[in-house]
Amino acid sequence: MKRLKWYFLFGVIFVIVTGSLSHFLYKWSGNNTIVGLFVPVNESVWEHMKLIFFPTLFYSLFLIFQLKKELPCITSSLYLGILLGTFFIPVFFYTYTGVLGRDFFFLDLADFVLGVILAFAAAYRLTASCRVQPYCKFLFGLVCLCAVCFLLFTYRPPNCNLFLDPSLAG
Repeated sequence: MKRLKWYFLFGVIFVIVTGSLSHFLYKWSGNNTIVGLFVPVNESVWEHMKLIFFPTLFYSLFLIFQLKKELPCITSSLYLGILLGTFFIPVFFYTYTGVLGRDFFFLDLADFVLGVILAFAAAYRLTASCRVQPYCKFLFGLVCLCAVCFLLFTYRPPNCNLFLDPSLAG
């Protein structure tokens, strides 16, 4: 488990760095349509969920490939971690902005970092306990559904606050 701790610590760092860089990648790419499928294309909360989802998904696939034989429960644990970290973003954002009445940049950063830590901390604990292993296929389905939704809603978002770019509002 000590080796796993290092993999997960590196995962936290990897996702924080790649997620932070991906915040700017769409603009840096000249608004490339393909790049926009995986990184935020605007400032909506939905698009910011990609900051955790895709880097954690890619790192998780690497971990699963590396460690599945010795840690068979890592797959389901990482799937749940991806979902927890990703959906922490809107829960935290709408909670704190509801209480404080507006958003604050430092709390948005904290939202992202806490989401990443939550994703890997939950996956670490659940890998050891194997509690979510019976739900692996269900969790895999949810991760796939989220990925499809991110791809579909990037350029055709539903008319809902979660998908609205506040920088274009009013």
